Amino acid sequence: MGVAWHYGNPLTEQRHCATGALVDRSHRTVIRVSGPDAATFLHNLLSQKLDDVPDGFSASALNLDGQGRILHYLDVTKVKDAFYLDISAVDAESLVDYLRAMVFWSQVEITVTDLGILSIIGAEVPDVGGEFSRQLPFGAWVRHDVFVPRGALVDVAKRIIEQGIEPMGLMAYTAERVRAGLPERSLDLDDKSIPHEVPALINRGERIAAVHLDKGCYRGQETVARVENLGRPPRLLTLVHLDGSAPTLPTPGTPIVMGPATGRQRTVGRIGTVIHDHEFGPIALALLKRAALTSQALTAGESAILVDPDFIPVEEQSQAGRAAINRLRGSETQQ
Repeated sequence: MGVAWHYGNPLTEQRHCATGALVDRSHRTVIRVSGPDAATFLHNLLSQKLDDVPDGFSASALNLDGQGRILHYLDVTKVKDAFYLDISAVDAESLVDYLRAMVFWSQVEITVTDLGILSIIGAEVPDVGGEFSRQLPFGAWVRHDVFVPRGALVDVAKRIIEQGIEPMGLMAYTAERVRAGLPERSLDLDDKSIPHEVPALINRGERIAAVHLDKGCYRGQETVARVENLGRPPRLLTLVHLDGSAPTLPTPGTPIVMGPATGRQRTVGRIGTVIHDHEFGPIALALLKRAALTSQALTAGESAILVDPDFIPVEEQSQAGRAAINRLRGSETQQ
């Protein structure tokens, strides 16, 4: 099902997030997992801790392969004794097939529902009906999702707008997603991507994201634990700023190269989602090697790019200073 990219002025629409914006996200597929074993079934398969969560719990989750690579990225909500999983339509069929293949003796039922999602950003959800609602963090905002039977989407959307919430297209929503560093798996990741390459996916402190670091075994957990405890991911998903004066902007999948235009260059990453932001202009998500994060000589296609400093880990920003301190300490020890 197609949804509106914009309603005539996407940059103005994005500004409505500050006062209340409504976006149609009914292009996502909503899957229901129910039955006596639903909680333990999903808990054993996904990266989120789901075995004892209360009614109304909402978070994100990943399905990983045996090497810890991301196969599916989804949101999950518990409603009474059932779980509702929503995921990009392009990944829905393979997720349903996987879940059904893993049922074995578990008492669960897996169904694709006719529910669509209407999301409100920057305002509380008015009482407009729907099957259920939830809230999740979304960058600088809180996103309220209302799950509605598809036949009632238009009527419910009208009631929300009548409450003073402004309509916003998927373009403006995508700009906010990019600013938050949240990937669309098929655009922003590749077949080698692991969870720690996307910092926004890891539970930290009070933030509940997609990967719980203290839960029991699930497929791919060994990679998650190894990177968390022993190392750093070789790449990171970052926000990059694009040169708006370039004749054309790069498209998803465009290689990112490092080095002078007239000298030796090497590929250090790839471009994902590209979008125009109402404050930053053209921006994108980029999967980059760590060694390239602070480079001033990155290009993608015809556009120069620069990594947003807020997406550079502190250890990378201070690496040169730390090396100098270590050298000084070394010389002091030798004296």
